[in-house]
Amino acid sequence: MKKTVSVLMAAALCAAMISGCSGSKQTDATTAATQAGAQSTAAGENKSAENKKIEKLNVYFVPSREPQEIVTATEPLKDMLKKELATEGYDIGEVVITVGTSYEAVGEALSAGTADVGMIPGGTYVLYDDGADVILTATRDGLSKNSDTAKDWNDGKATDPTEDQATSYRALIVAGPSEKGQELAAKINNGEELTFDDLDGANWSVMSSSSPAGYIYPSLWVQDNFEKNILNLSHVVQSDSYGSAFARLASGQVDVLCTYADARRDYVDKWNSEYGRSGSIWEETSVIGVTPPIFNDTVSVSKTSKIMDDDFKKAIQNAFINIGNTEEGQAVIAIYSHKGYQIADSADYDNERKAQQMIKELNAK
Repeated sequence: MKKTVSVLMAAALCAAMISGCSGSKQTDATTAATQAGAQSTAAGENKSAENKKIEKLNVYFVPSREPQEIVTATEPLKDMLKKELATEGYDIGEVVITVGTSYEAVGEALSAGTADVGMIPGGTYVLYDDGADVILTATRDGLSKNSDTAKDWNDGKATDPTEDQATSYRALIVAGPSEKGQELAAKINNGEELTFDDLDGANWSVMSSSSPAGYIYPSLWVQDNFEKNILNLSHVVQSDSYGSAFARLASGQVDVLCTYADARRDYVDKWNSEYGRSGSIWEETSVIGVTPPIFNDTVSVSKTSKIMDDDFKKAIQNAFINIGNTEEGQAVIAIYSHKGYQIADSADYDNERKAQQMIKELNAK
């Protein structure tokens, strides 16, 4: 205590001495600081005055979760966008976030110009690309395996997440431990090519016809490789979830299932504890087909929005990329399982266009 008091007294004495002999220097310094602050404020005001003023920015989200959950989670995005766009030369008066009543409603809002920006899946973008431009693709955690070749997925080791961010994922056709499943796996792992008769002799599990990884892209894979589609297979059942599909695969009810890469990671424990298998899921299953990449969700902008031009598109791109590079921003975009954003190319979604065309043709039959 005495030491503390002594230090304080000594400091006070020094302050008094410094004040007595250099008060004019302090006054000069204060004046200089005040002037510098005024200049800085003026510069900031001038920069703001130079910014382009936009009264309202309408951002639409698809209802992939409960609408109120999305609205609550994305509330901080309003100020984040204002801040980032200000540094890009745009002062936004108000950011309005709307959750569409359906995926199609958001696509239609972009086409009509009611929405300026839309967070939409690739499939929705492709359906409405006459009225929307894709500017960004969302990224998610990458995987340690990402080969076009089925055999490369069958080393008996787990597929692990990586720190690399991926703008796409794949659908996999996975054979199980049944006799037919092992027969198909053996051909792939021996470097042999499958025939359509091989596939047609198996029992298949697929998801609903609107599922990209569980139906659409596997059907595209069948079409590309065998000039057929899933409707041409003789033994197909629809599963209500990937969990039930893996349960059927484990029991031998089906020989093959269609899923996202690499769904086996999500069923490692259940494969043994609930589905009754004794071996590892990595040893008892094999990938027999790999689809082209399915590109992730998009940030798309309206072609008919009155506030949209090439410069503003670039500003929005930079704003979302910067937001995705911060912890606060990642917490917001996690509502859609996004990790960040990368510049998009419309051509990235050509496989999606091909898939949509296939669906139209199938529905027409």
